[in-house]
Parts: sequence; structure tokens; C-alpha cells
Amino acid sequence: MKSAILFSFIISRSSTILLLPDVLINAIYSFFEGLLYFACGIDVFGGLPVSNDSLTITDNRTGRTYELAINDNTIRANDLRQIKVDADDFGLMTYDPSFMSTAACRSAITFIDGERGILRYRGYPIEQLAEKSSFLEVAYLLNEGALPDQEQFDRWTDKIKNHTYVHTNIIKFLEGFRYDAHPMGMMLSAVSALSTFYPDAKNIKDPENRYLQRVRLLAKAPTIAAFAFRHSRGLPFVFPDNDLDYVGNFVNMTFSIGGRHKPNPVLQRALEVLFVLHADHEQNCSTSAVRAVGSSHVDLFSAVSAGVAALYGPLHGGANEAVIKMLDEIGSVQNVPNFIKEVKEGKRKLMGFGHRVYKSYDPRAKLIKRIADEVFDQTGLNPKLKIALELERIALEEDYFVSRKLYPNVDFYSGLIYQAMGYPTDYFTVLFALGRMPGWLAQWEEMLLDDDQKIARPRQIYTGSEERPYVPMEKRKTSVTA
Repeated sequence: MKSAILFSFIISRSSTILLLPDVLINAIYSFFEGLLYFACGIDVFGGLPVSNDSLTITDNRTGRTYELAINDNTIRANDLRQIKVDADDFGLMTYDPSFMSTAACRSAITFIDGERGILRYRGYPIEQLAEKSSFLEVAYLLNEGALPDQEQFDRWTDKIKNHTYVHTNIIKFLEGFRYDAHPMGMMLSAVSALSTFYPDAKNIKDPENRYLQRVRLLAKAPTIAAFAFRHSRGLPFVFPDNDLDYVGNFVNMTFSIGGRHKPNPVLQRALEVLFVLHADHEQNCSTSAVRAVGSSHVDLFSAVSAGVAALYGPLHGGANEAVIKMLDEIGSVQNVPNFIKEVKEGKRKLMGFGHRVYKSYDPRAKLIKRIADEVFDQTGLNPKLKIALELERIALEEDYFVSRKLYPNVDFYSGLIYQAMGYPTDYFTVLFALGRMPGWLAQWEEMLLDDDQKIARPRQIYTGSEERPYVPMEKRKTSVTA
């Protein structure tokens, strides 16, 4: 009834309104739209009842009101496109550098609550998986969606073992690198090269084929990583021993000399737990790279090589190496106060503290600290650990760090552990890549099965010149510089 009266009033006065300036006409119409909205609970432009699970936006440029659906605490950015000044407009976009507040996908793989320090794989708390699971079991969980029973796990393990060897041409390929080539550069190149050895990987529409490629890459990644390690030390390659488990085989390929390597079960289990802790971590830089490149429907090996490349960067996978360098620069516990002073003055960076997602203690860091104690019981105390512990004590007590939520993250202790195991700093990122491999594979598969996903194509806000005419070379003025 109220809406009918208001519409009748607007129509009856339309002839008068049309004689007024456009700005005033818009204001009058906006006024009545507001009355309609509050009186009737109706969106004038959408014609739909206002939902509690929606966001109502008023464009102050036009006075028009829009209702956007809210699902899973998000709105679809594409829904903003309807908000225009006139019909020729592209519509509103969101500007979100580094994707700080943008969800690019729906995923059922990893859950993170950064405020409460929670990390779960497929619903399972990371603490339970790190304590009870093997790395291959976690890899199965991430890729298949559930923990395997014994028969499923045995079948999964056998398939992995059947693909651990690499083509002999891959060996020649790796031998072609300089003796001082960075192991991560070798890893990146070899993973990408696999696409040329398995052209069938391009058939991404076939589920069985995709499964085969995931098994292949998970199986061959430790072999490639171990060969990169041996090459940088001028040692002959050690081939896979499939009587060993996944992590044991990798350790044997890296450290065996003449077949006489005796593994330390404590160190080997510590490495396996580190792999579990790194297996997936939601839409981080490298995972986003895998998804973005994979969205072009390229083969798995090429997509994952993009993830390896992203992980290569010092702000991502190279962060634990940066921690070791920082501890080396500090030198001793006595130098910690001065270092902290320079951090507060903005002259130095405190590496291994703080995280884009976690605003409390990184749950992985708590587990890694416990692993560090077990490792150092076996290898002896690393002098750098005393410096690390003092840095952590100060960061957890002083308001400067607490107020900024600069808690230790996963990179703070992992480098110390890797170093104690005998891995050099330039190899840390390769170990990270091995751990992250199951997550990349699972995320790639999930992306391909998501009907909402199309080829990645972010928008931009153009800030360059307006259209300008081409000037022939002979007529261009030479700019004079001092």
C-alpha cells in the first residue's frame, strides 16, 4: 500500500520534476527510493526483499542502492560490476594489491585461523598429523580427501615406489649444470623438464592421467632433489632404494657414501615431521602460482615448476636461510640487545618473526621448537640456538614486538634443524619444496575440478598516458639531462 502511494506520487509529479535540473531530479528520486526501501523492505532497482545475508551499498555518485549476496562471509567481486554511473561504464572493481583481502577460490584442503593459531589439513589438526602420521599418509590425505586405510596406503606407497627413478637423460641434464649451481635452480629446471619426458601429461581432462602425473612427480621429486644435492658436492648420484620408506630413501640418496649410510631414526623422523608441517598452507605465493599457471590448462609439471620458482624467492621459501644469515651476523648472545635496538630503529629486520596470516603463535613453530630439542640432543647444541632463544624471549616479552604480533614463525627454527642434519643453507628451500609438493598437487587437482575457475586474468587500474599521436624520430625533441 505504502509503495503504491509513493509510486503514484512520483508519477503524478513527473511532469513537474522533468523541468528541474538533472542533479535535483536525481536527488528527489533518491529520496523516494530511500523511503521505499525503509517503508517496504524492497530494493527499488533489484525488486527483491532485503536479505539478512546481503550487503546493501549506496552509490553516492548516483544515489542508487544495490544489494549484494553474502556467502561464506564474502561477496562476489563481479557483483560490483552492476554499480555504474552510466551504461557505458565498466563497473566497479576492487583494488587489492597482493590479494590481502581477496578470496580467489573455494578450497576444502587446508583451514587456517590466523587469529587463534589453527592449522588443519582436511579437518585434521596439524598437531595430530605431525605426531602420528607419515609424510606419505599426509600426502594421500591432501590429495584424496581422507586418511587411507591400510590397503589404500599400501597401494599408494607401491605406486609411488614404482616411479622413483628418473630417465637417464634427466641425469645428463642435471650433470650439465655448473658445479656451484644453486640446488633450487636445478630443482626448478628439472621439474619443468619433466614435461618434455611425459607429453601425455598434457591430457589434463583424463582423471586417471592426472592421477598418474601426480604420482610421478611426488615419486621423482626426492630423486631430483637428492641428485641436485650430490651434484653440488661433486659426489656420484645414488639411485633410489625402494626397500626404504619415502623419507628414508631420500636421506639415503643424499648422504650415502659407498652404501654405508646409517640413518639416525630421530633425525629422520624430525625431517619427516618438517615435511608434514610444510605439506600445504592455503593460498600462499607458490600455491597461488601453481593455480594461476595451471588455470591455463598447462601440464602438471609446468604448473608445479611455477610453484618451485615462487618458493625460490627470499620472501617465501628462502626465509629460513635468511634466519641463519641473521644469526650469523649477530654472532653471540651478547650482541642481541644492540641488534634488537637496531630493529626497533628500523635499521635491521628481525627474520623468522611475524606472518601474513598468523596473528598469534604459528602452530608449526611450536612443533618445530620441540623437534629442535630432539635434534640437538642427537647432534649437540648449535651455538646459534642460544641466540635464537634469546631473540624469541625478547620478542615474546617486549611490548614493541607483542603489540605488532611478531611471534616466531615456521622459518625461525627450521633452518637450525636442517643445518644440524648436515644440509647447507642453499639447500633449505629444496627441502621446503619437497614438503610442499603434496599440497601443490592437491591444489592443482582441486583447481581443475572447480567449475568457477577460469584462466587467471587479474584486472588493473591503468595509470599511464592518455592517447597520444606517434611522433616520427626526426621530429622528437631530445631531452637534456644535467
